[in-house]
Amino acid sequence: MEKIIDENKQGEALVLEQKDTNKRKLFIESYGCSMNFSDSEIVASIMANQGFNTTQKLEEADLVLVNTCSIRDKAEQTVRKRLEKYNAVKRDLNPKMKVGVLGCMAERLKTKFLEEEKIVDLVVGPDAYKDLPNLLAEVDEGRDAINVILSKEETYGDISPVRLNTNGVTAFVSITRGCDNMCTFCVVPFTRGRERSRDPQSILEEVNDLWNRGYKEITLLGQNVDSYLWYGGGLKKDFEKASDIQKATAVNFSNLLEICAKAQPKMRIRFSTSNPQDLTLDVIETMAKFDNICNHIHLPVQSGSNRVLKAMNRLHTREEYFALIDNIRRIIPNCAISQDMIVGFPTETEEDFQDTVSLMEYVKYNFGYMFTYSERPGTMAGRNMEDDVPEETKKRRLQDIVDLQRVHSEIRTKEYLNTVVEVLIEKESKKSAQQWSGRTSQNIVCVFPKADYNIGDFVNVKVTDCTSATLIGEASPLTPEGGTEA
Repeated sequence: MEKIIDENKQGEALVLEQKDTNKRKLFIESYGCSMNFSDSEIVASIMANQGFNTTQKLEEADLVLVNTCSIRDKAEQTVRKRLEKYNAVKRDLNPKMKVGVLGCMAERLKTKFLEEEKIVDLVVGPDAYKDLPNLLAEVDEGRDAINVILSKEETYGDISPVRLNTNGVTAFVSITRGCDNMCTFCVVPFTRGRERSRDPQSILEEVNDLWNRGYKEITLLGQNVDSYLWYGGGLKKDFEKASDIQKATAVNFSNLLEICAKAQPKMRIRFSTSNPQDLTLDVIETMAKFDNICNHIHLPVQSGSNRVLKAMNRLHTREEYFALIDNIRRIIPNCAISQDMIVGFPTETEEDFQDTVSLMEYVKYNFGYMFTYSERPGTMAGRNMEDDVPEETKKRRLQDIVDLQRVHSEIRTKEYLNTVVEVLIEKESKKSAQQWSGRTSQNIVCVFPKADYNIGDFVNVKVTDCTSATLIGEASPLTPEGGTEA
């Protein structure tokens, strides 16, 4: 088996594991959340066992798969444009090419792609990837193929992913699938099904394998990692029916974090994504207990208005969110916090929007991801609420919070000036071939002169300057101080 290093369209190093015996070519692209990228690695592993090597040359592919996102309309439109590109190549250059859609968009649109638009050969939902060999056999025989049935058990815990979007230093490890929260704006419960957790032993085996292969950092992934609960298998909603022994030996997310931290004390551990209603104090306390658990929590709030939060079916108030933030600051003073925010949700008034602004002022997030509301067909909001906030109002509110977040991000990065931070080198800086780029425990990008360091090294860096998003410094022999790093 040889290793080929290439560049993907975002410019990040792409490592592809190639089997000399495989003769067919798979081209796979991923859009949306980190879980989609992790799922693509599972798909690549399944297809490797079916004789496919991955390729970055679309024109030579025997099979083209796009792993899709339905969380916003813009994401779906991006995928549709890519499908047009694939089919143009198929028509003009490679008539034998087969095209398939994976993931949430496949689950939501189902037969539309195959029967109405006739632009793909197969459609595969997030829980049906193990059926890909059978579906591809159907396609090879000239028939369209589809499997979008949601599973109550599938976690792909028995599959060793092919690491596609990686620098050989950081990797994703999926620990849960699905979501039970039913936020009214979100399609995830309909496209990924109910919450179920992966056996902690299989997670630990994957973590240990990654360390043995030279990886220095992992991110534990799930739509809602704080809902992780292993009691021998089954849906989280059925836990109350479990036996006394199962309940007594159950592993929750805090337990899992501790298991991973103890197993590989020199490996950095991150996680994403948390839900405010499910992030418990024991998780925060476990983070504080172990130096190798990164001091960063991505904590989507979506709105600062109690009225809008209720309409979104977010099961927390702004006051409860503030209390959670206060506990994080108390237990882990140097913890970075990031956000997701939606503006223009149906019925959102200017007063509601100002509540969001005031919440952001209170927290002063390190960074965030902000969007205008996009109606998703099939969601509770899509079925029952009129998308009544004018587009110009949405755009103005979005720009306001983007500008505010930029101010807050600069405040947060300036806190690191003249301190020493530990940076894990991940790649060469995009702006200068003379600098390395990596991240701190707080998930903040830091660049510094290369000197005699390599990708995968942990380096103490003295911060001498910064932008709103990046720390700038020079390698330092000093031990990190001032409470900026664990």
